[in-house]
Amino acid sequence: MSERLPVPLEKAYRLMNHGPTVLVSSRHGEAVNVMAASWAMPLDFAPPKVAVVLDKSTLTRRMVEASGEFALMVPSRELARLTLQVGGTTGNEVDKFAAFGAGYWTGTQTGAPLLDGCLAWLECRLLPEPHIQDTYDLFLGQVVAAWADPAVFRDGHWHMEEGGKKSIHYVAGGHFFETGAAFETSAALPEPSSNAG
Repeated sequence: MSERLPVPLEKAYRLMNHGPTVLVSSRHGEAVNVMAASWAMPLDFAPPKVAVVLDKSTLTRRMVEASGEFALMVPSRELARLTLQVGGTTGNEVDKFAAFGAGYWTGTQTGAPLLDGCLAWLECRLLPEPHIQDTYDLFLGQVVAAWADPAVFRDGHWHMEEGGKKSIHYVAGGHFFETGAAFETSAALPEPSSNAG
């Protein structure tokens, strides 16, 4: 089982705010499934909410609609191959966990499988919005539990060190890039004006 620490829900948005590729998992009855998604993002702080695109053809979408819950996970470079495998295979034809040897644990607030080796895990309850789901394939969820690998996320912030684990971002055709080095800037901000915004 992956080492993890609980993340306060008011900081859960930071687990996805840097735009990584995510894995989406679901469970309905005894069936479990996982897929890759590049179009996911945090939406709100309190309560924390997320959005993810789930195409009509996916088993994950049908399972999320049936169960009313899902999980978003942030994989690292070590999981890039698995990310491609689960993203390029349909759960309608194969048990992805068995086929690719993916270990998982079950969430504390949902039944969604949470993959071993990820950098972060967000358990979500579906916020049903039939119009945007049917029209745009866009699903909203409220984060009900969040976890992170303490080697890279602690005290409410990412700490991705040189040579350490980093999140990945999918481009296309099997190409990814890793999150780069963090940096800060301090600049005097102008006085607020009524035209700001």
